[in-house]
Amino acid sequence: MQTPPRAQAPYPLGYSDAEAERLGRQAARLNSVTERFFRAAGVQSGHRVLEIGSGLGHVSTLVASIVGDSGEVVGIERDAQSIAKAEQYIRAAGLHNVRFLQGDVHELALDDQFDSLLGRFILMFLPDPAAALRSLTPYVRPGGTVVFHEISWTPFLAMAQRLPLWSALVRITHEGFRKSHADMDMGLGLHRTFLDAGLPAPTMRLEMMLGVDEALTQWVYELFQTVQPKIAEHGVDTSALGDIHSLYARLRDEVKDSDSIISSGGLVGAWTQKP
Repeated sequence: MQTPPRAQAPYPLGYSDAEAERLGRQAARLNSVTERFFRAAGVQSGHRVLEIGSGLGHVSTLVASIVGDSGEVVGIERDAQSIAKAEQYIRAAGLHNVRFLQGDVHELALDDQFDSLLGRFILMFLPDPAAALRSLTPYVRPGGTVVFHEISWTPFLAMAQRLPLWSALVRITHEGFRKSHADMDMGLGLHRTFLDAGLPAPTMRLEMMLGVDEALTQWVYELFQTVQPKIAEHGVDTSALGDIHSLYARLRDEVKDSDSIISSGGLVGAWTQKP
């Protein structure tokens, strides 16, 4: 008898308008990486795709461009307001091959079979990602693709150590997410998750964005801002950051003065075929 999945914790990033805008900026930065993972996994024109955690429709839009008019994307999202915003986003993009369903990944009742099951930054928020995949893989046809893009914070923490303020921000943001029950190394955990779900061992790839451009500083700072209420709620010590109001300017100065590169989090793609 299978153990039932643990209760779903509240989504730590929330559903505010500011967070929706941040997610749009994040999608613009990450979509090229996500597309490489999905195409390498075999997602292609004509595929019917099941996306979980479709959120505001950013990944759905990306996948719709891959599968084309002959394919279809079905996005699963539990938050009704996010679905409403995603539908507006899809209409604005002029897409007709995407639809969204509200539901929990453990309680779906679909009659369809799909060529691909995928998602980005979603398994990290699930209490039992392997159980979620076990619930979903019956909807994937034999030989179909299972592919996920998740984060890994371990290389990020290591890369940040050269810069004291940057390192403190990365560490504190990580702690805020961790105490909110998000798995910040889900990317590295995808291999075990696939196996525990009864899937073949996946092919895996890691990418990191490197540079000195302000976009990377902004990405981490905005993540910190979003999770800041959780950081306060869980009593995470933020004294190493100093004055929060001047934090962003000091981060920019530290990166500029150090004459060294900074990075994104580790971006991990993992994919396999259903037997």
